[in-house]
Amino acid sequence: MKKENISKKILYWYDNNKRILPWRKTTSKKNKYYYTLVSEFMLQQTQVKTVIPYFENFVKKIPNLKKLSEVNDKKLMKCWQGLGYYSRARNLKKTAKKIFSNFKGNLPNNLEDLKTLPGIGEYTARAIMAIAFNMPVIPMDGNVERVLKRVFYLRKESEISKDNLNKKKSFFGISKRSGDYAQALMEIGAIICKPVFPLCTKCPLSSKCISLKKNDFEIKSKNKFNKVKYFEARIYRNDDKYLLVKNNKFNFLRNLLIFPMKEVKKNEFQTSIDNKLNIKMSNMDMKIMLNKNNINKKIKGDFMVDKKNINKIILPSFTKKIFRNLSKHK
Repeated sequence: MKKENISKKILYWYDNNKRILPWRKTTSKKNKYYYTLVSEFMLQQTQVKTVIPYFENFVKKIPNLKKLSEVNDKKLMKCWQGLGYYSRARNLKKTAKKIFSNFKGNLPNNLEDLKTLPGIGEYTARAIMAIAFNMPVIPMDGNVERVLKRVFYLRKESEISKDNLNKKKSFFGISKRSGDYAQALMEIGAIICKPVFPLCTKCPLSSKCISLKKNDFEIKSKNKFNKVKYFEARIYRNDDKYLLVKNNKFNFLRNLLIFPMKEVKKNEFQTSIDNKLNIKMSNMDMKIMLNKNNINKKIKGDFMVDKKNINKIILPSFTKKIFRNLSKHK
């Protein structure tokens, strides 16, 4: 199958099977640039189905790049609340401000300038180039990686290296409809070439897929080891109100409300008889012991939060998980 035929076949499939997503709506160029920017930030480490309602609410409340660059932090965090990884929201606003200060309010249309913007790395820059500007680049997300690994039956560590996958990407060729083509490849990985139970009979690449011929669909991943860190969270409570603090201590969840915490050594964690909780972050596994020795002591603080109101104020999901744990283990 020629590369030209591959792209035509994939685009034909996409035109007839793509999901209706709010950031794909036909709109003005300015809105398209803005929608692409916002959606790509939201889709970092978050699934499409989760992002949809947050995206719709976000662009309704903050409808354009100018408004985003001027929005106050309280409103920004309220619009982002529930999505997690709040540094993305802060970087998105910083990016909007930098676009106006450095690029006269215009989203840059080249990789080098895009990667100077906060929160934009190689993948996000390529996605913006393809989707917003119709440039002939293919962003390599997990979905596209999975399609390549199965089509070429890549198993060895050297075969699934970033360099080799980028070389194999040439198999797809290019298309004049670069934005649609990039999204089509991601879409195949998302709804056809799924991690388990791939829908091979519906795949436009089935005739070229070595994994299908071998009837072996296992996906090999590079070994990734998140750091494990140990923490003590101190629980201060008066009646049903709990003390939270604005986090200026740790790099994660910066400036958001968390329980007072400190990092502890592994052996201190292991020997503690306190209630324990595991929370997975994007770059580490957190093991937290909940020190309740200060419950019902008379204390004062700027952020005494009633547990009945935790859904009415801006709290990271991290803090809500600890609240839920406290409710289970009274």
